[in-house]
Amino acid sequence: MRLPYVDPNTITSPAETAVVERVRARRSPRPLQALDLTLLHSPAVADGWNSFLGAVRTKTSLADDIREIAICRVAVINEAWYEWAHHAPLAKAGGVSDEGLKVLEEGNLEGKERSGGLSEKQWAVVRYTDAMTRDVSVKEEVFEELKRHFDEKEVVEITATVACYNCVSRFLVALDVGEKNGVKGLAVSDR
Repeated sequence: MRLPYVDPNTITSPAETAVVERVRARRSPRPLQALDLTLLHSPAVADGWNSFLGAVRTKTSLADDIREIAICRVAVINEAWYEWAHHAPLAKAGGVSDEGLKVLEEGNLEGKERSGGLSEKQWAVVRYTDAMTRDVSVKEEVFEELKRHFDEKEVVEITATVACYNCVSRFLVALDVGEKNGVKGLAVSDR
């Protein structure tokens, strides 16, 4: 970690204490995470982050497998292994097979045969996520493939999820949150 984690008990102003309580409420019943303890260096940023991430993670219409596939691909492409460690188990719990997780963990899927335990719908999310994360601009055929499987609301929610978790991964990697940058992939989530 490049910055020390904030001890939330040292935050005393009423406005900032309210931020800590909102983050705790979203995380409940789990404790505050290393990401939260880093964001609390700037309570206003932590508050906005908490609201945005809370909406993306818990208030969309996306199925768990779809949301977590997008998040896991962002984590792999950006080598955000702390993010992978938190979301690969959620992808599995959401219905992604072990074979599918191994596919998601591969860095470059360009030219890879579409199999490996992922449905066509899931592959559409993988291709879209990869395009957004690697190139920012998405080719029309990749977008059209996504639209064949998802309605407009879901397309917006997938896009927001990919964009949001690109932000998360860049923050995690730049500050080495969770001290996972040196440990790669499934080995991280096996710990």
